[in-house]
Amino acid sequence: MENKVTTPVVKGLMLALVLVVLDLISGFAHFKFATWFKWIPTIVFCIGIIWACIVYANQNNGNVTFGNVFANGFKTTAVATCIMVIYTILSILVIFPETKDIAMDEARKQMEAKGNMPQETIDQAIEMTKKFFVPFAIGGALIGSIIVGAIASLIGAAVAKKNPQTPFQNQP
Repeated sequence: MENKVTTPVVKGLMLALVLVVLDLISGFAHFKFATWFKWIPTIVFCIGIIWACIVYANQNNGNVTFGNVFANGFKTTAVATCIMVIYTILSILVIFPETKDIAMDEARKQMEAKGNMPQETIDQAIEMTKKFFVPFAIGGALIGSIIVGAIASLIGAAVAKKNPQTPFQNQP
């Protein structure tokens, strides 16, 4: 009997669901912008992709190559990223519309804290960022997730147990 292999779509959906629930909890509990929380979603994403790679190798009894495992991890990344980009749009526009204002306040505080920019320049930068906030958020989610997912896929492919068989080993 052949093992069933979980598809990258299913693993990507599961990972995205975990990340959406994590974001909803942090948003409703008002610690989404807390300093201690900033890297938690990225860490969860990395662990999820590495887990997906290891599960793929185990479901194939280790008869995989580094490239096979990496490809599976990156496909999982692509699925999770697509879902997270859609969720990011919904989150900013519908679920947590105050996100934009909170982010702008944080950006203003950081620029003022540096003290090397005149107030007029800070105001211009904030206005421009407000206009392009959604595209910046989508781009950041897309590019950041793809880069982090590629790195996590590499790590997952490196740590997954592999004992690939060449096609010539089974010949009489």
